[in-house]
Amino acid sequence: MSDLPEWMVRAFSKPRMTAYLGAAGGDPQVAMRLYWWNLEASAALYGPLHCLEVTLRNALHDVLARQHGRPDWWVSAPLNRNGLRLVDAAREKVEKTGTAPAPVGSIVAELTFGFWVSLVSSTPGYDRGFWVAATHKAFPHYSGPRKDLHRSLQALCWLRNRVMHHEPVDHRCRSRCPRWQHLDPAEGHRTIYRVLGYLSPELAKEMQVMDRFPEVLANRGDALRGTRPPQF
Repeated sequence: MSDLPEWMVRAFSKPRMTAYLGAAGGDPQVAMRLYWWNLEASAALYGPLHCLEVTLRNALHDVLARQHGRPDWWVSAPLNRNGLRLVDAAREKVEKTGTAPAPVGSIVAELTFGFWVSLVSSTPGYDRGFWVAATHKAFPHYSGPRKDLHRSLQALCWLRNRVMHHEPVDHRCRSRCPRWQHLDPAEGHRTIYRVLGYLSPELAKEMQVMDRFPEVLANRGDALRGTRPPQF
């Protein structure tokens, strides 16, 4: 496959490596280096995404539990059919481990990032049933429109899934995707911190001391030229 090592194509698959070859202008050496750099970048994004996801779900869970006066707020909240399905799936997954009935905290931890993001969406009934009623309180340092916040969260959900499912985070490795998915790694990183600033400025400040993604991003050119080997 355009002189990529056979072992690499066999290990990672031809369709996967095609994306990297395209981004590398057909140069197999650059494609290999880009693949390894993507691993390094994904590893460096894991920590910030971890903090974002856990903080987001805890903040939303807390305000909804207060609003409904019960920790299992989903029993009385105006979730649509898909939202209820996701809660049921999370409960069933917890109970399969032998913990029945499933503890509320375990259900919260099993609910997907997409589920939490949906609570800030324009889904019918969600604007007034969730955002106006309670979920805006989870973002004490945000004062803009709901739709702008949701757009940022939607993009971060996409970025999170790319990292967790081992897909390219570099937008140059993708084609024919929706416009909002053309989020480059640098913008994704900035968006993580912007949204975390709405939730917890103190956490965002603390994270910056440990965050190595800016260095990884700055070294991308050297990694692709082969003058700096990626590490992950």
